[in-house]
Amino acid sequence: MSVRRSEKATAPDLRQRILEASEQLLETEGLAALSMREVARRSGVTHQAPYHHFADRESILGELVTQGFVELARRLALANQRNAGEGRHAILMESGQAYVGFAIDRPGIFRIMFRPEICDPSRYPAAREAGDSAHGELQRMVCLLHGESEVAALSPIYWAQVHGLACLIVDGPAGQQWPSLRERRRFMRDSLSHFARYMLGEPLLA
Repeated sequence: MSVRRSEKATAPDLRQRILEASEQLLETEGLAALSMREVARRSGVTHQAPYHHFADRESILGELVTQGFVELARRLALANQRNAGEGRHAILMESGQAYVGFAIDRPGIFRIMFRPEICDPSRYPAAREAGDSAHGELQRMVCLLHGESEVAALSPIYWAQVHGLACLIVDGPAGQQWPSLRERRRFMRDSLSHFARYMLGEPLLA
């Protein structure tokens, strides 16, 4: 059997192409459409090629979840580092936009990142570690805003806000009302600004 030209790429390149095709499938057609055969077709390789890099469909999803949490943790860490010396409002806004902005930019991966039935943390410890790192950056933001003594009590509130807002935009009525990226980002910033003022005891805008 002849090997397709596209399969002559180096192993890391082909592996990444498979992941990119999988993420695109998740974004455009949803989880049910993702199969090893369809990923191979979209990657331009033979049906058996993905098995050289991933044992099964769940392995692809596990790697996508891991990469998603790594990217989310990176964005949150940059937000904390950039605004650690700024005012509290700026810290909250930057971190909130890092979280919700990730969901807007990569909705396909965001939809599967918090579903253990899709990516079993016991099977994919790297995904669990990356998720813990992202959550640690969220807790760091709360510490910057309110001090270490308030982290345990307030972290769930901040997490619920940014995650809920992300879900409303990606798959909820907010996304239907604001379909363009520009509109969604404006809605995100406005919502986060009101939340920041409320949580930080600042005057609410009329």
